[in-house]
Amino acid sequence: MPSTILLTQTEIETLLDDDELLQQLKGGFAALATAGPEFHGRRFPVSVKAADTNAAGMVLAPGQIPGIPAYTVKVNAKFPSHPPAIKGLVIMHSLQDGSILALLDSGYLTARRTAAAGAVGADTLARSDCETVSIIGCGVQGYAQLAWMLKIRTIKKVFVYDIVPGQVEAFTKRMGSEFDVPVEVCDSAKQAAGKGDIVVTATWAREPFLYCGDVRPGTHITTLGPDGPGEAEVAQDLLKASLFFADDVDLQIEMGAIGGSGLGAEAISATIGEVLAGKKTGRQSPDDITIYGMVGLPFEDLAAGWLVYNKALKSGAGTRIDLAA
Repeated sequence: MPSTILLTQTEIETLLDDDELLQQLKGGFAALATAGPEFHGRRFPVSVKAADTNAAGMVLAPGQIPGIPAYTVKVNAKFPSHPPAIKGLVIMHSLQDGSILALLDSGYLTARRTAAAGAVGADTLARSDCETVSIIGCGVQGYAQLAWMLKIRTIKKVFVYDIVPGQVEAFTKRMGSEFDVPVEVCDSAKQAAGKGDIVVTATWAREPFLYCGDVRPGTHITTLGPDGPGEAEVAQDLLKASLFFADDVDLQIEMGAIGGSGLGAEAISATIGEVLAGKKTGRQSPDDITIYGMVGLPFEDLAAGWLVYNKALKSGAGTRIDLAA
């Protein structure tokens, strides 16, 4: 049995290449669109009794992609009041014999692959001439999404809003040190949403705050806050007036933006994988409002983890341990 590689956040950060990850995720989404149901995403949120009433434990079932001889299982703890909110472990097993190939820090890996998955949706659905981005929710993921939007489009201005003033201040300060792009702080989510060609919502909201009429024709929205039952950012009327694309249909209904708004499968135009695989059409005109709803799929952990694991094998990075010793 081969030894297991333990990979920390710092090592993952060094080994994981953004461009490779983007292409790996695009290929994974497209492959899932033509794969059997055994490859579809499954997530099992489990409540945890803790002092933080918003805390939750989350167990994600095995993630697989056709063509990769491994699978991953992730266990996360979500404590929004104690940054970083996501803490946990990704365990990568061999499909050949079940041996544990790697143990990876899940907080950082999840943040990186979620940001890249958001970029997959925006790059596939947003107009090619988008020049402005609105970020609603200025936490870790809001910033990570912005960094990706600046890579996939020529962005000339950024608009930001958060209900926590300190978040906005930290966000804009970091922006000023890393990116040469003007930023404007908005007074409301509605104001921010009305200014961006691309709108990213990355909040803990349990009630919708974006409605029909809040965004201009041609806007693309990435909603990634709703990833558990009872969470919502975009209201029914806006979802119905838009072309909605899911990462996974069943999970969107169970715990995503669609289910959180009280809608069903009829509100989903296609999965992002179906668009990437050429099975369905994405944006149909410059005036379409497109929405990409992300719950986050287990295969994304495998896509990122597999890249990191193979680079660690070649470079010698990480700590080798023998769990059977």
